[in-house]
Amino acid sequence: MSLDISLEDLEDRLGNETYVSERSISMAIFLALQLQKPLLIEGPAGVGKTEIAKVLAKLTNTELIRLQCYDGIEVSQALYEWNYQHQLMYLKMQEVKGETSDIESQIYNERFLLRRPILHSILSEKSVVLLIDEIDRADEAFESFLLEVLSDWQVTVPELGTLHATTKPMVVLTTNATRELSEALRRRCMFLYIDYPSFEKEVAIVSAKTPGLGEKIVQQICRFMEEVRTERLRKKPGVAETLDWARALAELHAKELDRDLVASTLGLFLKDWKDQRGVELSLTELLEKTGVQSKL
Repeated sequence: MSLDISLEDLEDRLGNETYVSERSISMAIFLALQLQKPLLIEGPAGVGKTEIAKVLAKLTNTELIRLQCYDGIEVSQALYEWNYQHQLMYLKMQEVKGETSDIESQIYNERFLLRRPILHSILSEKSVVLLIDEIDRADEAFESFLLEVLSDWQVTVPELGTLHATTKPMVVLTTNATRELSEALRRRCMFLYIDYPSFEKEVAIVSAKTPGLGEKIVQQICRFMEEVRTERLRKKPGVAETLDWARALAELHAKELDRDLVASTLGLFLKDWKDQRGVELSLTELLEKTGVQSKL
């Protein structure tokens, strides 16, 4: 998939989709599109890696196909499976009719083939965006299979032979770096690292996504999150958690932060009880650094 668009136009269109980008991100997306290379995005959880694939699908007006990786995922779950139930029903029908000659070729055809995300994406009539989420959670064997697909854009189904890609999808892979990916996979991709955003960028993101919040509380939210991320936490909150918190505060019609409000809403951005306890103990100091005055 390529997009006939300039870098500047791409940045404008990202902005129109309320995606707050920066030049390094826009450049990586632009080059991945123009060079038709997979885009490998690494970074902490919740910083917006998956969102890039969603925005790309909107920009190109095409389907987003998502493959969520996990420990123990098998090739069949990503590629294809046979619809055994329908095959069995067909066999029984043919037996009733007395038509059982050449039955194997009849049940092993695309009619009974269940296309999983990867096969679906390469056999789609229109180029799609294929999101391979959290590739680091899959094992090395699955990664090797994926590398083969990305290299040749074809897959082999023993009963059908080699199936070549109808169109070449735009591939976005994300990783939280829970394990090291192979150099071979990295070489195949355009690489982009996304870290926690700067204060200014996070303010822009929250303002774009929650326009009902006032400027003062938006800045307090982002400054507080910046301070929280300096704490020794098991699970640091990302932008996704910031947005969840901001939307909740908008629902509460909050105008500014205070200790009680923050303490009662910690569960929106801290998802580990030890992290919550630690932040509760240092809440006064964190709020002072944020510029929130204690109420007497």
